[in-house]
Amino acid sequence: MMKQAQEMQNKIAAMQAKLEEEESEGSSGGGMVVVTLSGKGLVKKLSIDKSLIDPNEKEMLEDLIIAAFNDAKNKIDTHVSEQMAKMTSGMGLPAGMKLPF
Repeated sequence: MMKQAQEMQNKIAAMQAKLEEEESEGSSGGGMVVVTLSGKGLVKKLSIDKSLIDPNEKEMLEDLIIAAFNDAKNKIDTHVSEQMAKMTSGMGLPAGMKLPF
């Protein structure tokens, strides 16, 4: 059991290191706002179509940025969940158990 836990810790550490190198892109407004996040959820790049830069439309632009960020973040969360499911399959863990602890 301890050996299995140690193996899981090593796999999680390797996955976290790999995530730091991966990127996820989210967009909104038909691709007019694009946010690129690292696998850890940090913003690496923000692209805004110049047609959206209008002082009178500030709130719309803010909403589009938030939507693009959330799109990218949801993709990261889904990817992490899928990777964790692959790692923990066959371990006999109870359904819904979240790792890392």
